[in-house]
Amino acid sequence: MTEILRTAVSSLLANKMRSLLTMLGVIIGVGAVIAMVAIGQGASLQMEGLISGMGSNMIILRPGTPRTGGVRQSAGSGATLTLSDIMAIRDECWSVQEIAPQVSIGAQLIFENRNWASQVTGTTSGFFRIRDLSVKLGRLTDDEDERNGAKVCVLGQTVATNLFGTVDPVGESIRINRIPFEVVGVLASKGQSSMGEDQDDFIVVPITTAQRRLVRRAPAESVGMAFIQARDVSMMDSAMTEISALLRQRHRIEGDREDDFELRNLTEMLESLAASTNVMSLLLGSVASISLLVGGIGIMNIMLVSVTERTREIGIRMAIGARARDIRLQFLLEALLLSLTGGLLGILLGEGASRVVSALLGWPTSVSTGAVTLAAGFSALVGVFFGFYPAWKASLLRPIDALRFE
Repeated sequence: MTEILRTAVSSLLANKMRSLLTMLGVIIGVGAVIAMVAIGQGASLQMEGLISGMGSNMIILRPGTPRTGGVRQSAGSGATLTLSDIMAIRDECWSVQEIAPQVSIGAQLIFENRNWASQVTGTTSGFFRIRDLSVKLGRLTDDEDERNGAKVCVLGQTVATNLFGTVDPVGESIRINRIPFEVVGVLASKGQSSMGEDQDDFIVVPITTAQRRLVRRAPAESVGMAFIQARDVSMMDSAMTEISALLRQRHRIEGDREDDFELRNLTEMLESLAASTNVMSLLLGSVASISLLVGGIGIMNIMLVSVTERTREIGIRMAIGARARDIRLQFLLEALLLSLTGGLLGILLGEGASRVVSALLGWPTSVSTGAVTLAAGFSALVGVFFGFYPAWKASLLRPIDALRFE
């Protein structure tokens, strides 16, 4: 066996350029498979991190999807949720621990001769607890600010830096869409999210202030969405049941009439996301596998050519005692060595390509052990499958015919 392996290696090294070109198809195929799967899995992990970072006991409440002339509008574009609904959920649903309604708008922020476009979030004090936000300077908005509709705001770190630089902004006045607001605090930095978004580029104001002064086109007291935190993961279903029953009662929805609100828990969203990203990874891997199949065909083609070129060598070896199975094993080993070496180089290529994509485009990638193992195993299978026929054909040669071959 050792002698046969040494002979196979010597035969491949005797034609280095041809061996390299033969492996090229396998290298590209394995590299493409690993890179595509890494991109797919990276996207999956990114979204999982985003959702799980908000807590596994989180529920999202949004207005329903309205119909205009029988045509459904975009999801969450209705105005069926009000601040009164949110307060009723907080007071009457026992399974709910915390709730934070939200009204969001894009706005131009101005301080003296500086300006910055950012997202303004009108919400309650529960927002800071649900999102685990802490104050760096000053204070957070509180229940009294909400009751009074106070024109106060808390800045994210990015907003504070762009408007005030290194100056302490607490106590200063900024204009939000030309309306003056007093800065009462600056949030501690959260950095980038798992999706690469700046989590410090926003500003928080009391929700009553946002409804009365900033979101003028929406109906009074309307709420864009709400984050709801259940007391425990085990109470998610009961919380959703309580919320749904209360809102149907408040909105006078009877019988089989469709809800005018949407309730989603993050666990369901995570499961749905996992299913879709798995399909995407499988699709990308399947498309990339085609090039691996082409590489296998290339190996078969070169091995058949090699059998023809080395017919006389095969005859000499059989004349001095080599058996048909020895000839078959030699050519099979040559095909296997080509595919395995190509597979190893392809793994390195795929991992390198995934790193380059991540560095240049900012996309997250994840090279899993499973993908590497699958690619290596598949490349070995390609070598055996496409190398068997040339090896079998070589073993069928008769010594006398092979020796007479020119």
